[in-house]
Amino acid sequence: MNAQLKNVEPLGLRAVMVSSLPATLMTDDAPDRYTVEAVFTRQADRDEVAAIHGVPMRDFLSARGYPTVELKVSDRRLEIANTNLPELRDGLAAVIAERLVEINRRLVAERLVSALGLEKASAREHERVALVASLAESVVFAAGAHTAYSDDASRASDWEEEGGAPLK
Repeated sequence: MNAQLKNVEPLGLRAVMVSSLPATLMTDDAPDRYTVEAVFTRQADRDEVAAIHGVPMRDFLSARGYPTVELKVSDRRLEIANTNLPELRDGLAAVIAERLVEINRRLVAERLVSALGLEKASAREHERVALVASLAESVVFAAGAHTAYSDDASRASDWEEEGGAPLK
């Protein structure tokens, strides 16, 4: 179960990468909208990346008033396209953080259910294997034998009669 739940630290964002911002910000040539890169708290896993890139994320952003914003995971960064720093400061950053928390909760719940299912399947398989082994052990290759032997001593005496006794 631990392998399924390896990412215990929730995925979040630390800060904006200032070095990735347009050089013309706060000048007359500054763009209205641009891409802002933010650093994740850790590497996003495959399921988290899929959730961030998926249609539900786009729908979530649109429903919160950010229909043109696009998110893309790039290594340990989140590229937030078609936005600007004031928009992020005034609410978009909180909306993205809220969605990351929801994604984390959903994935943890899904992984827990999956891990519990695997545990149950493993226990059932272990029980099945034990039952098969027990049934196999109950098979007696002796003429006229209909029941399992009651103890090892009776088995030894049968072997003596069949030529399986040790040489003296």
